[in-house]
Amino acid sequence: MVAEVIVDIAHSEVDKIFDYLCDDGLQAGCRVTVPFGRTYVAGFVMRVKETSSFASLKRVARVYDEPPALCKECLVLAEKIAARYRVPMALVLRLFLPSEMRSGKVGEIYRAFASLAAGADESEISPRATAQRALFEYLQEHGKTPCTLLRERFSGVLAALEKKGLIAVARERVQRSPYADMTAESAPHELTAEQKNALAAIASSEKRVQLLHGVTGSGKTEVYLNLIAENLKQGKSSVFLVPEISLTPQMLSQLRARFGGAVAILHSGLSAGERFDEWWRMRSGEAKIVVGARSAVFSPLENIGVIIIDEEHDGSYASETAPRYNTFDVALLRAEYNGCKLVLGSATPSVETYMHARAGDYNLIKLTKRINSRPMPEITVADMRREVHRGNNSFFSAALRRELEQTLADGNRAILFLNRRGYSRSVICTECGYVAKCESCDVALTYHHEEHCLKCHYCGARYRMLTACPECGGKHLSYNGAGTERVVEELQKLYPAARVLRMDNDTTGGKEGHFKILRAFADGKADILVGTQMIAKGHDFPAVTLVGILDADMSLHFSDYRSGERTFQLITQVAGRSGRGEEPGKVVLQTYDPENAVLRYAVAYDYEGFYENEISLRRATAFPPFSLIVRVLVSAETDADALEGLKRVYFPLEKIYFDNPDKFLFFNKMHAPVKRIQGRHRYQVLMRLTDGSLLPAVYAVCAENADRRYLAYVEENPANLS
Repeated sequence: MVAEVIVDIAHSEVDKIFDYLCDDGLQAGCRVTVPFGRTYVAGFVMRVKETSSFASLKRVARVYDEPPALCKECLVLAEKIAARYRVPMALVLRLFLPSEMRSGKVGEIYRAFASLAAGADESEISPRATAQRALFEYLQEHGKTPCTLLRERFSGVLAALEKKGLIAVARERVQRSPYADMTAESAPHELTAEQKNALAAIASSEKRVQLLHGVTGSGKTEVYLNLIAENLKQGKSSVFLVPEISLTPQMLSQLRARFGGAVAILHSGLSAGERFDEWWRMRSGEAKIVVGARSAVFSPLENIGVIIIDEEHDGSYASETAPRYNTFDVALLRAEYNGCKLVLGSATPSVETYMHARAGDYNLIKLTKRINSRPMPEITVADMRREVHRGNNSFFSAALRRELEQTLADGNRAILFLNRRGYSRSVICTECGYVAKCESCDVALTYHHEEHCLKCHYCGARYRMLTACPECGGKHLSYNGAGTERVVEELQKLYPAARVLRMDNDTTGGKEGHFKILRAFADGKADILVGTQMIAKGHDFPAVTLVGILDADMSLHFSDYRSGERTFQLITQVAGRSGRGEEPGKVVLQTYDPENAVLRYAVAYDYEGFYENEISLRRATAFPPFSLIVRVLVSAETDADALEGLKRVYFPLEKIYFDNPDKFLFFNKMHAPVKRIQGRHRYQVLMRLTDGSLLPAVYAVCAENADRRYLAYVEENPANLS
């Protein structure tokens, strides 16, 4: 037999099938080691055939998996993704496996357990052997116990009892279970009329994609759980995607409470061992449900009955590393392969998604009311221009301070949202205007007060805090743009008795960083939670009656056609954290631009009005979804190499432009807005196309002009144009 193998080397020169002799019984999807040149490399078996057109073949050296690590669906999907994004197959196949599994750095764990042997009689132990008797009685009371624990408690006794045949020792595989101490109770809730109608509409629809558009607190999660339960009854598996790792433990808790051991979790925050064990639980069929962030779309589940993408509008569903896939595109491929429904859920769907739903391409289902008909929280707009005129230069408007004091007095809780971490956004010398910048990135450094250092939020580099300006020696340094750290400091000054928690990338390190903060807040161990966008969506805290949005304008005036959409989404999502319990909620929205149309729609919770206004602007300006923005980004360690890479891709792209002028709305080359990141110089070719028919040609240009000196890749409607 002959195996068709893709070697695990992500390079275009070896991105092809290689034939190897193999034993009968080898299956497609197995990982193997094969001789390659003068060495041995890992590879993936794509197919097995009887003969090869090559006369002389080497033999597969080693086979790793039984059953095969990659199922047939994964192989089919990998070929489609590689063709779509013009990337090496090896790079795509890696998405389907835990990275440590590929490198052989992680595997199954076995531990020795001791238990009383059948018919063991305590009378066989000498009355003077008190330690042996204590161990025997311990096993009588506790049953099977890890030998390591017994050796610690009963030193030197275990071997003696085993020799007498009174205890049996056996090696068993140990399951590394993430969030093992998480407990929750979740009985199925009585569905509202809207929820029942939503489930019926999804079941009866012939459309592949379903959009569940429900206001915050309307019970979308309960609809998801019922969909999963129905598919589980039919013996089918389910994929449940959430945008943030911070949401995963909370959702895992609800799923485990409802479905027990059928649930697995998959995201980058797990340890290597946990990820390995959870992955194999899915591959073996032990787990039928996976919950996770973007990467969980590549889970090895088979016979999928439903794929759910919660908060479908979120930008984190677009990968910013190669291959730069969109989660929706991959999920749709899997839904088509399995013949199942793809359910998108959001209180603020993306403009593109909602346009498709309105046009009838997707099935549109609405949940217009909160559970138990609770009212949406009242939003008060605080005009920060007036606050400044009144002499209030603090971060908190008079209205927010008033509501905070009342909330704390009533024993309720508050969430304050500011989408900027650190103490201050930048440090500036007021005497000469010097701005502290990263040596590797063309960006200002952020001051972190607790660690008393400057950090780059692009590459993670740390610098000592300045004591004087390195340019002029001036001692007067200004801290501009407050972050979450500074907000917490001010809160503690204003309300010394209040317990304050902060949740951002600086406080959520480690696998359970998010979970510990959220659990502490949910358990009433804090009165105020201050955080970035990771607190803005999905969380359900019934005791929260106040939300403060400290800088609603922050994302409003970015030079990005989606800035209005993102602002509307963030405000609506974070406002929805308030008033989810019995008491009504309030929101204080602080802004310097209260007349802005986007803010007016957000304050009124008027998604339809916002959509009509936004889609009209997009249509008039021919921005997506009425066009396609394509960026070819070139980066290299030296400016000369980056420029050379730019030339190599620009001239073939320019020919495409000249040959198809009617399909271009814009075409130009330029520096990337951030000229350098992590020491790499960056240039870009920016295009706006009337349709996607030229995309394969654009991808081909990058693939055909690849070079080790520079990196060139394509981004479609990039979420971040910096």
